[in-house]
Amino acid sequence: MVTKTKMGSKVTSNAKQLAADYKESTQQIWQAGLGAFAKAQAEGTKVFDALVKEGKRLQEKTQGVAQEQFADVSTKANALKAEFLSKATGQIGKLEGIFEERVAKALKQMGIPTKHDIAELHKKIDALKVAKPAAKPVVKAAAKPATKKAAPKKVAAKSTKK
Repeated sequence: MVTKTKMGSKVTSNAKQLAADYKESTQQIWQAGLGAFAKAQAEGTKVFDALVKEGKRLQEKTQGVAQEQFADVSTKANALKAEFLSKATGQIGKLEGIFEERVAKALKQMGIPTKHDIAELHKKIDALKVAKPAAKPVVKAAAKPATKKAAPKKVAAKSTKK
């Protein structure tokens, strides 16, 4: 048989106390959870509304920052676009100049007058018109060979003797 000793009763007594403390602690945790749940149900809409307000505030702040950054990027992009267009326009202008020079050279080699040459000729013609008024040209009529019209033949009157 088991005999109780003084020490054995202390161990059992400590175990019982520990179990009671554990049970009480568990009970308090359970009650705290129930209280939190009840409070969350009661104040749920208030908490939800507060969270929505906070979310709106953060969204507006974020959108403001994003818009500032977008404006900065847009400004830089427009500057790059302008720089690119100016460089491209310059290069196109150079290409056009080279093309025009080569076409003019080819036309000159073929003996085809350029627009500039024709304009110079017009200026010279206008200068001549102003310097020397045009007189009516004398046109000699070509000598016409004299053609004699055949004289009508006179028909001799028949004389009738009576």
